[in-house]
Amino acid sequence: MSDPNDLAAFLDEAWQHLARGVSDAKSPARYPTFATTSPDGWPEARTVAMRAAIRTEGFVEVHTDIETPKITALRHSPRASLHIWLPRADVQIRLQAQVEILTGPGIDDDWARVPVGSRVSYGTQPIPGTPISSVYDYEKPALRDRFAVLRCHLVDIDLVHLGAQHRRAVYRADTNWQGTWVAP
Repeated sequence: MSDPNDLAAFLDEAWQHLARGVSDAKSPARYPTFATTSPDGWPEARTVAMRAAIRTEGFVEVHTDIETPKITALRHSPRASLHIWLPRADVQIRLQAQVEILTGPGIDDDWARVPVGSRVSYGTQPIPGTPISSVYDYEKPALRDRFAVLRCHLVDIDLVHLGAQHRRAVYRADTNWQGTWVAP
């Protein structure tokens, strides 16, 4: 274990978990909770799959269907929070981000990396959230034009370690990710 007083090492550990979430489908960091605020002010949280974590550029990415309610929420307010609980490490990672919705030809490489069997997640008919007459009264064609990448430009990282002695630190983009210890 690294020095528990080392703010930089604590942030390094968080980014290692985020990277593992991208590469390892069994990592709890793979499936963060993604929270937005609906246009009528209600918080909305759902599970997403982590698809990229680029520390040098300060962003993480998830994919979505362009017709989902999260897109409506993000068009109203392009902010989101992501929450990750890592039980084996006793670490909670909370990320706050400005979200950029990417569509069109610029994300062809991202689409190409989506496994063929997973492409049905983009194109549900009728549009997700639409009332249906029976439980399976929908189709799931793979529609490339409904695929979007949500690039989450991080503005704040809040880390909590719930070990024998709890510790918590906050890191902000506007301070070049210099951490500050805060009361847990």
